[in-house]
Amino acid sequence: MTEVYGHEVEEVIGSAEALRAYARRPSDRVKAKETDHIDPLAQRFIAASPLVFVASRREDGTLDVTPRGDPAGFVHVLDEHTLAMPDRPGNFRMDTFENVIRDGFIGLIFVIPGHGDTLRVSGEATLVRDRGIGEKLAVNGRPSEFAILIRVQHVLSHCPKAFVRAGVWTQERWPDTSGVPTLAELIVAHGNLTEGVEEMAEIIDRDRETRLY
Repeated sequence: MTEVYGHEVEEVIGSAEALRAYARRPSDRVKAKETDHIDPLAQRFIAASPLVFVASRREDGTLDVTPRGDPAGFVHVLDEHTLAMPDRPGNFRMDTFENVIRDGFIGLIFVIPGHGDTLRVSGEATLVRDRGIGEKLAVNGRPSEFAILIRVQHVLSHCPKAFVRAGVWTQERWPDTSGVPTLAELIVAHGNLTEGVEEMAEIIDRDRETRLY
């Protein structure tokens, strides 16, 4: 037995060789499904996606994941090797932007509601301000002040098993959320704030109504 984070486990898998002692290697067709550019098929997928999860690396080396959403196709394909992702009004933490500035790499998972497959894209990333790009990424007449340009290195389609197992698009399998804490509750508790939950909920609702774009 080995202790990991205060818990006893039977074995630590510490190398790719140790992993493959238990897990078979992928088939040739699975290995071959990765490419290094946005081909017409990937472009059609991105054009239909209104939601993308973005992974970036923090200053301390840990990873951060955040959702970005807009009308379908909000991430623009500038050419087969370059994507442009817009900025929208937020809470001014700028976590992803600061991570990109320091680290220069990013990972994306494109999601389409009701569709089980996803598309994974990763590569180099640069934060820019550009009037022309900002206008391309505008919604409701509001240009994007910043944009993340992604130099694509890896494009990989992903099977729907995660969504099938989770029942994400099957409404009768959705869990009861009545006991799930709200954003207002989490902010007040984690930040040890003087504002009450109701006051914070009003702030969040007002921000959602007035600062989408």
